[in-house]
Amino acid sequence: MLLIGKKAPQFQAEAVVNGEIVKNFSLESFGGKYVILFFYPLDFTFVCPTELHAFQEKLSEFEVRGAQVVGCSVDSVFCHLAWLKIPKVEGGIKGVTYPMVSDLNKDIAKQYHVLDMQAGVAFRGLFLMDQRGAVRHQLVNDLPLGRSVDEVLRLLDALIFHEKHGEVCPANWKKGDKLMKPSQEGLSAYFRS
Repeated sequence: MLLIGKKAPQFQAEAVVNGEIVKNFSLESFGGKYVILFFYPLDFTFVCPTELHAFQEKLSEFEVRGAQVVGCSVDSVFCHLAWLKIPKVEGGIKGVTYPMVSDLNKDIAKQYHVLDMQAGVAFRGLFLMDQRGAVRHQLVNDLPLGRSVDEVLRLLDALIFHEKHGEVCPANWKKGDKLMKPSQEGLSAYFRS
């Protein structure tokens, strides 16, 4: 189900935040911020730690844009905590500081329509919410296909620019590239320049 333009499904769940268990974690606590909620299949797997570290490595870039990164899997908070103690070179995620939500009963993955019912885990879903909590971008990858964190930053930049200036961001647009007005004249001017 497409969630674009709709209010992001809300939930309360346990999460690990900066190495501590939070009992009633909620996206509502990030009101006024952009939120990147990403789902990954399982702790202690292979593609997943590469993604979690990739988000951590770019975390300051999300923060300067007023965005909060949140990870979510069907593992318990205790599993998250155990994985956080293992060094990166051993397949762990030591050093990850953004919230990691526990979706043990799989309700959150169901709400976001990313649950692989057969495998019992979430697909690699990613949702970009604006400052009002509406979903503005969603992407769902199959289990073996890792995401590009740079692409998530590019899309966040595009959304911020569009909200600020009203212009639209054409294909392959990056911050600093030329934009266009959302009209036939704007399209023509874009291709002429």
